[in-house]
Amino acid sequence: MRSMVTTTLVLLMMAGGAQAQVQNREKLAPAPTDRSVPITKEQLAQFLKDVNVKDMTELRILEGGKFNVNIRRVTTDDRALVHPTTADLWIVLQGAGMLTTGGRIEGGKIVGGKSHQIGVGDIEFIPASVAHAVTAVDGAFVWMNIRWDTDWAAR
Repeated sequence: MRSMVTTTLVLLMMAGGAQAQVQNREKLAPAPTDRSVPITKEQLAQFLKDVNVKDMTELRILEGGKFNVNIRRVTTDDRALVHPTTADLWIVLQGAGMLTTGGRIEGGKIVGGKSHQIGVGDIEFIPASVAHAVTAVDGAFVWMNIRWDTDWAAR
């Protein structure tokens, strides 16, 4: 079921295009607004290979302004973050670590949050304004991060 969800999300939400390198991050073409763009599992495998071989922290696959799809990679404890108006959906692709969410950030670390192990195949929803960080990383921890702003006008 998880692989079906992952494959479905990948096929529905990702797009390819020309690459422009920015530090140890890369961005692909903007999200089209008039069509869907499938990606094959072979393309996803190549993206994962590139992220690892090039020691990248982020590969932005789809940029849509108020939403984006990234592959993120960390090899050590990640700094604690909170996005006031952006929700995240994580799908773990490689590695394992300890995810801490909630609480508050003090000195770059989360205080008062809840922690649990997260690894390949796990899916995690992190609402806007919820602190989050990955620690105790086992090797390279790589996840697809689907993000969207939550400050859109109500219908």
